[in-house]
Amino acid sequence: MASNLFRTKSIDKLLADSELPEHRLKKTLGWLSLTALGIGAIIGSGIFIVTGTAAAGQVTRYPSLLQAPLLSVLLHGRHAIGVMGRPGAGPAITISFFLVAIACGFAGLCYAELASMIPIAGSAYTYTYATLGELIAWIIGWDLILEYAVSNMAVAVGFSAYIDSLLSGFGLHLSSRWTTPTYTPATGWTTNYNLAGFLIVMVITVILVIGIRESAGANTVMVIIKLAAIGAFIYAGSFYIKPVNWKPFMPNGWQGVLTGGAIVFFTYIGFDSVSTAAEECKNPSRDVPLGIIFSLVICAVLYIAVALVLTGIQNWSTLHNAAPVALALQRIRLYSTERWVTIGALMGMISSILVFQLGQARIWFAMSRDGLLPAAFSKVHKRFRTPAFSTWIAGLVVAIPSGIFSIGTLVDLTNIGTLFAFILVSIAVLVLRKKQPDRKRGFRVPFHPWFPLFSLLCCFVLMASLTVENWIRFFIWLAIGLVIYFRYSRKHSQLSKEAAAE
Repeated sequence: MASNLFRTKSIDKLLADSELPEHRLKKTLGWLSLTALGIGAIIGSGIFIVTGTAAAGQVTRYPSLLQAPLLSVLLHGRHAIGVMGRPGAGPAITISFFLVAIACGFAGLCYAELASMIPIAGSAYTYTYATLGELIAWIIGWDLILEYAVSNMAVAVGFSAYIDSLLSGFGLHLSSRWTTPTYTPATGWTTNYNLAGFLIVMVITVILVIGIRESAGANTVMVIIKLAAIGAFIYAGSFYIKPVNWKPFMPNGWQGVLTGGAIVFFTYIGFDSVSTAAEECKNPSRDVPLGIIFSLVICAVLYIAVALVLTGIQNWSTLHNAAPVALALQRIRLYSTERWVTIGALMGMISSILVFQLGQARIWFAMSRDGLLPAAFSKVHKRFRTPAFSTWIAGLVVAIPSGIFSIGTLVDLTNIGTLFAFILVSIAVLVLRKKQPDRKRGFRVPFHPWFPLFSLLCCFVLMASLTVENWIRFFIWLAIGLVIYFRYSRKHSQLSKEAAAE
């Protein structure tokens, strides 16, 4: 039984299955489209929302060990209760962005090597199936479902806040009943519902069902708009920077920087969604690595610049809200710039939702093609050649909870799932270099094995900076996934059926 749980699917078999007519996806993307997809995913709610949350931190009304970072609990035991939730990074959020960019850079190189070898929809799920076995592949696939779904729920919450900010600039005000989530830690359960978040996810779902070329084209237009908006904020805001707002630069020391890094890690995860589109790329061995690396570098520079300006024009302790960039511009009376930035933020969030919904549907598609999920999830639309059923289900799974939960709860769950995926991808690179050193690679991680090992270490430190409560939720999610695997997926997997037929 143990051997069956860790059976691997050969890379050659993965490639052959992707060419079957009933599962074949349309190949239309190049490196520019992939870079735009990466930027579209990375620059979304993170730069416009999470920057403020991570800088200001969060104080809990009833502190406990469950709400303290795991790293603090391991180092300080019961004394970690004094952390009072998540300490803010303050202006040092710029350091958090830089350190996380390095950590993501190591992981991004690992993704680039594997994507150039295995250009298949499924990303980390597919890579672990080829290296670490079926059980680990299921765990990471189940984990990726959590990552993509919950991250888009968080973006949809922020989208509603920015829509309200934009309309208020024209004297229009939406009822809070339809722009705030049903549940927040501060208010508990209410009769509110974030209708704007629900609707934007469903509109994007329709676009994704129609086609990958249309989706990529719409994303590119939105990326151009939001990059222009970010440039406008950096330029206009730089004239209002007050150096006194940068003092103290690290109000909560390195604990604040690390905790801030664990929070803003959410803002970088879009680059891994580039690899989920590898199967729809014309030259994946070249274009996917370029798309991953270019999108990471561009976004890291923009994040650091925005964080410097934002914490320079407003004191870091005032930034804990759902629209910190827009509100900061309002406070310094740059109303015209604020409107353009708000439009850019909205475009950023829409494109981010689009790319993550695309990635989530491809994960479900790949798992279904391997037999780990019902066959309906791997059906391709006869006209559009997209995984239509997976896309519709993914849309509903994200849209409905988007109206219910707050952004803080959602961001934490996304981060821990993503970091876990990055750790397994780093291990997969090490395993394949050992097992299949001669297989053709369009891209190789430099300084092997050190860079994959650095990726492992960085991701583990960031995971340890998340709260104990978040770890518990993560293990509960994995436990649910294991029940599904042993009750359904193990018996219906393609490898299981092939073994029974022999």
